[in-house]
Amino acid sequence: MKILAIDDQQLVLLPLQKRLAELGYEVKIETDANKGISHYNTFKPDLVIVDINMPGVSGLEIVKYIRHTKNSNTPIMVLSGNTKDETITEGFELGINDYMKKPLSLNEISARVKRLIGVPKEASTVLNSNVMIQERCVGVVIPCYNEEERLLSKEFTDYIDKNSGYHLCFVNDGSKDKTLEVLKALQKGREHFITVYDCEKNGGKAEAVRLGMLHMAEKQDLDYIGFLDADLSTDLADFDDLVKTIETSEFKIVSGSRISRMGANITKESARKIISLTINFIIRKILKMDFKDTQCGAKIFHKDVIKIAFAEKFVTQWIFDVEIFKRMSQYFGLKQAKAMLCEQPLKRWVHADGSKLSMKDSIKIVAQLGQIAWVYRNKKYRAKLVKTAGLKVV
Repeated sequence: MKILAIDDQQLVLLPLQKRLAELGYEVKIETDANKGISHYNTFKPDLVIVDINMPGVSGLEIVKYIRHTKNSNTPIMVLSGNTKDETITEGFELGINDYMKKPLSLNEISARVKRLIGVPKEASTVLNSNVMIQERCVGVVIPCYNEEERLLSKEFTDYIDKNSGYHLCFVNDGSKDKTLEVLKALQKGREHFITVYDCEKNGGKAEAVRLGMLHMAEKQDLDYIGFLDADLSTDLADFDDLVKTIETSEFKIVSGSRISRMGANITKESARKIISLTINFIIRKILKMDFKDTQCGAKIFHKDVIKIAFAEKFVTQWIFDVEIFKRMSQYFGLKQAKAMLCEQPLKRWVHADGSKLSMKDSIKIVAQLGQIAWVYRNKKYRAKLVKTAGLKVV
């Protein structure tokens, strides 16, 4: 029994293909709607699963092609994040057999497929899957420098194995130990979900994140892109909460915040905390924004502001987060930038032993803040930023 699945996001198709193949179906997947139509004619599937919102040719146009142009009764299931009543109604009026709203589990999709076209004769008994098909696809950049001993490989692989829609990009920032070998081993067998971006020379965290973000921005199937520290001081579950906020709001950037409060596990060294409070006070004055914590290493961005935030090299090495917010306010204006930014308290953040930033480094940050204030004061820098980003001046 043959199934054709068409969706412009490969991160949705791959776990779906794997699960249905485990159940004994012959599955062909396609991210290009026009090629999907060609596959329909040659593959002659027993079932078509299609997304609605695809560039160029929509899922409903594929339904029209099958039902009207080909005059075929091939069962059609829609798998989409589009929950508009008029879209769902139009789908059924065109002749679809089922409409599945993301997010939903692979178990539910499998049950609906079995109900619609039956079970293959050669079907094997497989365990239930705990994987969810998400509505959005997210890229996460993880900068790594000499992380051979600290990288929590299993935590990363376990998460992407259970949560579809995530693509991790580990940036090796010229590590002198065996970090690159560890990352390559982590990637093996998961090449569609893990990218290793290797920088031959150490350029610092700011440049590693910048290059990783620009690299991930080239991937067409990602809706949002963010970055996260390799030591998982903020875990992936908390990061997913940031993603949920940005996908259900008009915010362009959602930044984690390590605010101590009831019900949250936020731990910092006392000396580090005192320095952080001092630095944050200076940052608020520079940004003219009431940020509680700009330096948390967990942030998620809407794809359309990536060039604004990352196209130009950062002036500083450690407090590039401040530069990101400064660039947003320079490009959009302070009032509009404030409306685009969200600071979301984390449920968990734990200072990890072996962090690269020392107390001496923290003192240097004050000087770097002065450098930011000096460089970004000039209106010519805004013009340079716009030109480098290749975007229209607003």
